Amino acid sequence: MTVAVPPPPARERGGEPPSTAADVTGVPLAVVLKGYPRLSETFIAQEIEGLEHHGLRLLLVSLRHPTEDKRHPVHDRIRAAVSYLPEYLYQEPLRVLRGWWAARRLPGYRAARAQWLRDWRRDPTPNRGRRWGQALVLARELPADIRWLHVHFLHTPASVARYAAMMRGLGWSGSAHAKDIWTTPDWEIAEKLADCRWLATCTAAGRDRLAALAPSPDRVDLVYHGLDLSRLPLPPAARPSRDGSDAADPVVILSVGRRVEKKGFADVLDALALLPRDLHWRFEHIGGGPLGGALKAQADRLGLTERCHWHGAREQAFVFDAYARADIFVLASKIAGDGDRDGLPNVLMEAQSQGVACVATRVSAIPELVDDGDSGLLVPPSDPAALAAALEAVIRDPARRARLAARGNDIVRSRFSFESGVERIATRLEAGILRPTTT
Repeated sequence: MTVAVPPPPARERGGEPPSTAADVTGVPLAVVLKGYPRLSETFIAQEIEGLEHHGLRLLLVSLRHPTEDKRHPVHDRIRAAVSYLPEYLYQEPLRVLRGWWAARRLPGYRAARAQWLRDWRRDPTPNRGRRWGQALVLARELPADIRWLHVHFLHTPASVARYAAMMRGLGWSGSAHAKDIWTTPDWEIAEKLADCRWLATCTAAGRDRLAALAPSPDRVDLVYHGLDLSRLPLPPAARPSRDGSDAADPVVILSVGRRVEKKGFADVLDALALLPRDLHWRFEHIGGGPLGGALKAQADRLGLTERCHWHGAREQAFVFDAYARADIFVLASKIAGDGDRDGLPNVLMEAQSQGVACVATRVSAIPELVDDGDSGLLVPPSDPAALAAALEAVIRDPARRARLAARGNDIVRSRFSFESGVERIATRLEAGILRPTTT
């Protein structure tokens, strides 16, 4: 199987530097991903590193090639080799043909093809056809030692993993996160939950939706992805007591996330435009995404251009430097027109771990992390006036910001344990590898 060797990794928690050889002999577990590496999916990379730390040897299989030229340090610490499936079938037709020629001789091919045809009749899209072609390649190219598949995201990546697992007679499991939970049709979720061995998800709201569609509620496990605090810098010992009264020292309002509808950055700009003119602030945004041009145009229309700084997608070190200089972190998550929404945004946990007061919205699992008035402020989604009022309150009151930030930091460090979540997933994966269930 064609694999890519990652760059030399850093020393592993005090141990010897792991080997970077692209030898996948004896690797029992393949992790199927939509794209790798991705700056916006540090929680997935963090889990992969944690699984390796627990002794699991992995092969990473990505449906898409990376689109960013930057990496986080966690990507350099991961030892697993990476295989990239044909992102578009027309780009590698011979590879797809070889996949079909070999896969059709596998014992589970007929059942997998019948399943794909049933899915395609209900969803006759090019995307569905592409997933079948990728599954053919995956089924052919998986090393013989692979005994289990684990997939991140329940929509298209799980389709590829499911078809390939059926062809190869492998058990599979998965992790569902946000968009995949809320935009995948009920029929597809129900059938995938009936077919997989187990599924983890990172929010109680997501768990409840999935459990209602599962053959039994215990098929779905709530596992908060948490933060690996041992890898993060300590928060600043103190922050300036800015209150927005000094034009030469404005309050710094930070947001991090992809520029997509569900993140609510248009609502943030509308809220900033409603703040009283006597308040002095600067807004900083980190993240890429398709709405960048529209958001900058909106800021210009609202007369905010001079106060808004757009940094684009940046590496983890830059993001944490931004947390260190910020006074307030804002995230106006909302339900997008297609039903997409956040799960438990990693950036909120990161901001709280760095002692930044958070203002956010009551969407999905955010209230599972932020207790309104205690560890942050919450407002209704799609309500710029309410968001502006909350921002004004914490801009003018640095002492209140400090209290909210301290409580948020306590909650992240006490309730959202990265280690316990990874240990649960590692234990279940090890059980599947040792006692594989064939189809």
